[in-house]
Amino acid sequence: MKVTDATDACGRVLGEVGSAVIADDEFLETVLAGVLADGHVLLEDVPGTGKTLTARSFADALGLDFRRIQFTPDLLPADITGSTIYDESTGGFTFQRGPIFANVVLADEINRAPPKTQAALLEAMGEGQVTVDRETYDLPDPFFVIATQNPVEQEGTFRLPEAQRDRFMFKTEMGYPDRAGERRLLDLRADRTVSAPSVGRVLDEGTVSGMQAAVETVDVEGKLRDYIVDLARATREDSRVRVGVSPRGIQRTFEAVRAAAVLAGRDYAVPDDVKRVVRPVFAHRLVLTTEASVGDVDPHDVAEAVLDRVTVPPGAE
Repeated sequence: MKVTDATDACGRVLGEVGSAVIADDEFLETVLAGVLADGHVLLEDVPGTGKTLTARSFADALGLDFRRIQFTPDLLPADITGSTIYDESTGGFTFQRGPIFANVVLADEINRAPPKTQAALLEAMGEGQVTVDRETYDLPDPFFVIATQNPVEQEGTFRLPEAQRDRFMFKTEMGYPDRAGERRLLDLRADRTVSAPSVGRVLDEGTVSGMQAAVETVDVEGKLRDYIVDLARATREDSRVRVGVSPRGIQRTFEAVRAAAVLAGRDYAVPDDVKRVVRPVFAHRLVLTTEASVGDVDPHDVAEAVLDRVTVPPGAE
């Protein structure tokens, strides 16, 4: 698939999802960029803002198989990956696949489950496979996790482990709709026979794979790659940061930049593509110092400061 075709397909998906999800364009584009770049997205916001609807709507519009996992304090790893059970009819053991075996998996309220259960997603998100009783099973392709979480300050939640957060390409927030958006939401809900806004199928599994392949053709020239590396390394030099962006984070930034270029209709990346993705790629990967945490420093402010401090290399503009 050509980049122009991928851009056109993105526009149709965003238009269809936007007909049901009340959110700004930047938020929807960030989620779709995760799909394009074969990454995963973490949505954090208060309950009732439409996180679950967003995940389901993207799956429907993309024509992909969808499963929802409700994370709770008593959820076990086997409830996600599946387990081996005894089959009386054959006298042997068979693997019962869990809900993780889908193209789009919604890990709803992921931070309501303890870290051991959250970690059941690590192999799936990193390797596209799960291992149960020493047997490895491949997940469908494409495979995409959209996880939602309520703010950590809310009762009954657990902080995601650092390794888990690093597996997400983006972390973003929906925020509250503006007044016009909330008014439109009432109009969408006016029909009591319709439980929730719905979207139609725009693409299919093969088209999504073609779009991901198109992203791989986007050119990111050398000086722009230097810029990405310099930005990531600058997070490690900030006095407020204990652990900065990892090498994996640098790679995810590179992939996100190429997806941003496709969304913009280009087969080459520009500095604005980098600036567009740095905040949602960097912020959740930063581990702040104790002093910064006590001082209520926002990781997004650190990412913003890095953008201000690191200049674009001459010739990359």
